Amino acid sequence: MQIAGREVQITNPDKVFFPVAGYTKGDLLHYYLAVADGAVRGVSNRPMALKRFVQGAEGEAFFQKRAPANRPPWIETAVLSFPSGRTAEEIVVRDAAQLAWVVNLGCIDLNPHPVRSDDLDHPDELRIDLDPMPGVPWSQVREVALVAKRVLHDMGLTGWPKTSGSRGMHIYCRIERRWTHPEVRRAAVAFAREVERRAPAIATSKWWKEERHGVFLDYNQNAKDRTIASAYSVRPTPDARVSTPLRWDEVPDCEPEAFTLATVPARFAAIGDPGAGIDAEAGSLEALLELAARQEAAGLPDAPWPPNYPRQPGEAPRVQPSRARDRGGAIPQAAPGKDAGPTGRRRTTVPLVEIARARTEKEAREGLERWQSRHPEVVPHLEPADVLVDAMRGRSSAWYRIRVNLTHVPAEQRPPQEALEVDYDPWAAYRGPR
Repeated sequence: MQIAGREVQITNPDKVFFPVAGYTKGDLLHYYLAVADGAVRGVSNRPMALKRFVQGAEGEAFFQKRAPANRPPWIETAVLSFPSGRTAEEIVVRDAAQLAWVVNLGCIDLNPHPVRSDDLDHPDELRIDLDPMPGVPWSQVREVALVAKRVLHDMGLTGWPKTSGSRGMHIYCRIERRWTHPEVRRAAVAFAREVERRAPAIATSKWWKEERHGVFLDYNQNAKDRTIASAYSVRPTPDARVSTPLRWDEVPDCEPEAFTLATVPARFAAIGDPGAGIDAEAGSLEALLELAARQEAAGLPDAPWPPNYPRQPGEAPRVQPSRARDRGGAIPQAAPGKDAGPTGRRRTTVPLVEIARARTEKEAREGLERWQSRHPEVVPHLEPADVLVDAMRGRSSAWYRIRVNLTHVPAEQRPPQEALEVDYDPWAAYRGPR
């Protein structure tokens, strides 16, 4: 295809990428070309990890941080360094031809870093990720988004909302390139705590899942090396939902299922890109950092970082509250044939059983359904937050673990740890260091 003055080779355009909806790889490509102005704006000049679905949305995805060696000479790259000390040469997209080339690799959604390739140390984007806990209705996500808008206004920032294309919402803020990754994350922590303070019944900044309720403001999406699906990214859902930019007056009534690969191009043609003005609205983090200083002076420590990051100065203890309350506890029993159980080799006072370790979330949830059908007496006692679904990092792709917290189940009705319903080992064929 001739795109943006370049010849882009497209392979297997008739391959079905979304079996439920019937959309092909060619449909995906034509979608991105139809919204290219908005999609390129969301990733322009940003290094991105390639999340490749070579077998389509229902296949296993793998992350490719390093740019393919056999790329056209007009594909640009930037070298990033990570907390592990390693580096990677990642793809940088600036136009529709480069975008199409990435999509042809099997990338359904686009996952750029919050920095531009000409300054990798100073983010120009504060990212607010609203992540609802299981069972939380979409209406509550919209409520929290509107609280977040008011907090941003009070802090002198302009927020640009979009659906995540999954269960939540994202709000992006352009910021001046004056602050480092840790400083931007510190501002995000302060922001999350302030939203929680204003709306404690529906919003939370708590890192540990056992403490969360309502909608979690995931401040750690602003830690270095974290990426989020960009504006106009198609997500690997059965109906090919799109992470769609919105006007603020659309937020109170929007429904995520309205925005798909099939519907967004017409919307884009009719109203344009609601996020088109984002680059002209770079704001300051000074007010949020002043708020962070006041919170810290009041005794709040730095919030926990992701587990793969080194321990940070001033960080709260990186231990689940249930284990911190009682250092005695016990190590939960492992499933038959397994060396480690639901908490690894860590003690806990929470009664946990592990249900599945699966290659895909779909397979893991199918295992949960089988477990629930064998234990119908347990199901009425479980609250939505008692089912813990974790995306775990494998060699180059995520795998999924499901555990169940039996706290709300009467002790005499709690089933013991049984053999896993799905027993997937992401390291089975790996022979290198872990």
